[in-house]
Amino acid sequence: MSPDVCSGRPCIGGLRIRVKDVLDLLAAGATPEEILSDYPYLEPADITAVLEFAVRQSDHPVLRDA
Repeated sequence: MSPDVCSGRPCIGGLRIRVKDVLDLLAAGATPEEILSDYPYLEPADITAVLEFAVRQSDHPVLRDA
């Protein structure tokens, strides 16, 4: 992440496409094939990387008071 690119939000390697934008498309029902067709400079591995990033961001430990 670079503060100079997309206001420091996570982007797909070297492109100005935010991870959130791809996740929003998937959540809205777009298939990976449709996204790749609309954004021909993306590769299937980019969509996989977006999903892996999202999983890592949501996988945090839950701390409980004993």
